[in-house]
Amino acid sequence: MSAVGSHKRLTPARISAMKGGKPIVCLTAYTTPMARLLDEHCDLLLVGDSLGMVLYGMETTIGVTLDMMIAHGKAVMRGVAKACVVVDMPFGSYQESKESAFRNAVRILQETGCDAVKLEGGEEMAETIAFLTKRGIPVMGHIGLMPQQVQTAGGYRSVGHSEHETSKIRRDAHAIGGSGAFAVVIEGTVEPLAREMTSAMHIPTIGIGASAACDGQVLVSDDILGLFNDFTPRFVKRYDELGKRVADAVAAYAEDVRSRKFPAADHTFKRRP
Repeated sequence: MSAVGSHKRLTPARISAMKGGKPIVCLTAYTTPMARLLDEHCDLLLVGDSLGMVLYGMETTIGVTLDMMIAHGKAVMRGVAKACVVVDMPFGSYQESKESAFRNAVRILQETGCDAVKLEGGEEMAETIAFLTKRGIPVMGHIGLMPQQVQTAGGYRSVGHSEHETSKIRRDAHAIGGSGAFAVVIEGTVEPLAREMTSAMHIPTIGIGASAACDGQVLVSDDILGLFNDFTPRFVKRYDELGKRVADAVAAYAEDVRSRKFPAADHTFKRRP
């Protein structure tokens, strides 16, 4: 559970009330140490299924399981005292039926103590989101580029270029806006359309590869820190290169071990008199 009672932290209702105000700061978190570092600076922490690629080396998020999300959700909650925590529902955990989605969402909330769940999908998932929210489960939506649908969408690419895509995203935004979701992620969507959707929706939009006009922004922490180097999406801004710094530190350690400079006397124990 969280470091302090949940009433001390930002709630989904308070995040929703930030619509049109000070931008919402969101980053991904998968572990307790990272959650502790991010918590002071973020309004919202997302335990994203991106952990499959970032932590487990998967090529997509499809292989992420409910058990994995719950384990990492628990870890993040142990490091949080301020931020609202949302856990992704992984592929296959909510699409079959709204009833199965409810059971799995309840399990996530009960076993992690998080504040809300997130699921991908627009008009086709609006009924499921309404079913969950009417039964007390806060839900964040996700429209635009949807990584869990990458295999049918033709890969990771920005959307909203054609009239067909634009019309679909507008319908998705309208459906999610009326579903009871407290906020929605807009991913990989052309800037003018993301700006339009932010203006049209009464709930906060959290952009990732979308628009500065969104009510908030989210990025993968390992991307902005330079810890994930398999690829760098266009929408990522690097704020540090910790991966290189880690590699340099490990190289220095390896050299000290091989040259017997480590451990030195200060790093060993002497027999007591």
